[in-house]
Amino acid sequence: MKKYLFISISFVALSVSAQQNVTFEKKNFKDNVKGFKQAMDSIDQGQVYYKMGPSRYYMAIPYFLAAEKFNPDNDQLNYLIGVCMLSHNSPTKTSALPYVQKAYKINPAVAPDIHYMLGRAYHLNMEWETAKQEYSAYLQTLDSKKNADQIADTKKKIEECNNGAILVQHPVRVFIDNVGPNINSEYPEYGPIISADESEMIFTSKRPTTTGGKLDDYDGQYFEDLYISYFKNGSWSLAQNMGNPINRNENDATAGISPDGQTLYVYREGDIYESHLKGLTWTKPDHMSGKINTNSKETTVSLGPDGKTLYFVSDKPGGFGDRDVYKTVADAKGRWGDAENLGPVINTQYGEEGVSIQADGKTLYFSSQGHNSMGGYDIFKSVYSNGHWSDPENIGYPINTPDDDVFFSISASGKHGYYSSIRKDGHGEKDIYMITFLGPEKPVVQSNEDDLLAGKGAVADVMMTAAVAVNTPKVTLLKGVITDSMTHKPIEASIELVDNKKNIVIASFLSNSTTGKYLVSLPAGINYGIAVKAEGYLFYSANFDIPDTAKYIAVEKNVALQPLDIGSRIVLRNIFFDFNKATLRDESTAELDRLINLLTTYSSLKIEISGFTDNKGSAEYNQHLSEARSKSVVDYLIAHGIPSARLTYKGYGKDNPIATNETDEGRQQNRRTEFKITGK
Repeated sequence: MKKYLFISISFVALSVSAQQNVTFEKKNFKDNVKGFKQAMDSIDQGQVYYKMGPSRYYMAIPYFLAAEKFNPDNDQLNYLIGVCMLSHNSPTKTSALPYVQKAYKINPAVAPDIHYMLGRAYHLNMEWETAKQEYSAYLQTLDSKKNADQIADTKKKIEECNNGAILVQHPVRVFIDNVGPNINSEYPEYGPIISADESEMIFTSKRPTTTGGKLDDYDGQYFEDLYISYFKNGSWSLAQNMGNPINRNENDATAGISPDGQTLYVYREGDIYESHLKGLTWTKPDHMSGKINTNSKETTVSLGPDGKTLYFVSDKPGGFGDRDVYKTVADAKGRWGDAENLGPVINTQYGEEGVSIQADGKTLYFSSQGHNSMGGYDIFKSVYSNGHWSDPENIGYPINTPDDDVFFSISASGKHGYYSSIRKDGHGEKDIYMITFLGPEKPVVQSNEDDLLAGKGAVADVMMTAAVAVNTPKVTLLKGVITDSMTHKPIEASIELVDNKKNIVIASFLSNSTTGKYLVSLPAGINYGIAVKAEGYLFYSANFDIPDTAKYIAVEKNVALQPLDIGSRIVLRNIFFDFNKATLRDESTAELDRLINLLTTYSSLKIEISGFTDNKGSAEYNQHLSEARSKSVVDYLIAHGIPSARLTYKGYGKDNPIATNETDEGRQQNRRTEFKITGK
């Protein structure tokens, strides 16, 4: 817990040390009475904000600096400038050091916590050893019984300096870039949440264009609102206020977004609300379940790729520290279950915040004041494997700093992360930055003269290392647009993900009703059956067998659904047979049941099940195999209650290929089962 000494300035000399203390008395400024009066007016105005408490200290800074410009040699004024600059909302923390140093130089007894303030100032400037010396000096002034909290806090700061000294010796290879003036302003921007494909960013800002344009009584800043920006043609568009019903005349802040980008989580007065994107409009945010929201404070959430596992942060009783990370799992009806604390591997006696589960469903990012933080909140990473979370790993310097680093959002590719930070190249207070993770350095390649003359192996190319994400997850990002095959108009359809081996539905999502867009994350290690369904249409099926060794890839798949008309046909891509046999494999169950549901819903439909092979083997053999396989499907349907009068089957052998038979991939596509509508 940070300790700031509240004092009332009398501006009289307390002591004189190596440097003369110039008090704010009229007799000391006989030659500039007007300047003295202006300086005192500035001090008085600064005192107004200072007396409001730490949340307003930053507002006193320009007034105290104006007085310091008139008289730079007053111990208490320099001390107060340092205290205000070191306060939580200050954008100038690293600038505090010379003022605290000067206050101490003029008067070593300027304030009881001067050594603590010196420690903080050196700490934030990453002067680790000097900071530790000052913290240690402060400890010598404390009473073990009366000042237990201050002692614990100061010892924690010394530990952070030790961590920082180690971390800066092993910096991670990243680029950290300001995302630019279309998003950042002279006001605070923070809490960025990024869509999985990095096409949209929603963030929180306190700026004059916030809804209602009013100031918060707590910190004197504008109320929080959510803003949105789109990545187009290589840059972020000018951020727009999201407006009603997302933003009100009070504080509204980002809390998270679902993997498909269709559900937005909003933080309001200590609780989490959720809004859904219907077409181009966000619904009015609804208060989330009591399994998540409590009488305590819940701040951030992150929904896993299955759409059923929600991680969130709460300071409710029973945790390990200030705020802890919890998770809850939804049942088949979408009702959230009892919250489970992630335990002492993740949670510490200090605060955890900004939870974010990656697209692989296993990699968790969060911020913590504990573990081996180098100061304030640092960003950590933990991976779930074999039923346990790994020990959190500090993602390193220069991403993490001695100040708070929190609310980290990462793209599905793992290549880019986004967070808020106070840096010298900022546009204002907190700005949003993009982190580009780089892979390990490649050895320098020696280019021969011929290569150089040909423009190969140029110095720039040799110097650049591959921008390969060290955080690359094992995940496939599937996105596209779902339309009507005849009108080409977008359709709101359900996208169902099935684990073919387990025959269970993993997750289900909806495409956008206005744009038809969908976005789905597929963690590696699963044979996925994917079905796209909409009322009045044949379903579309696809198969993605993603081995556990597969790396990140983005796939764009546009789907044109066919109306339920005679002659319409689809490929049943999740019907599987044993090699050279007509025996249906268990992985086919979900697809077959989907077909049964369609025939049950539309009870007048008549269909033909069609079998096809590649061109390997004799024509007679292929004809027999394709017919036997199509018959197996019909037999399954009849056994599950579909009247035989509605079903026919036919084998087409190697006829009617839909791809080349010259490649393994083409032949695989040609070995297929289809059905077409023959009557209604």
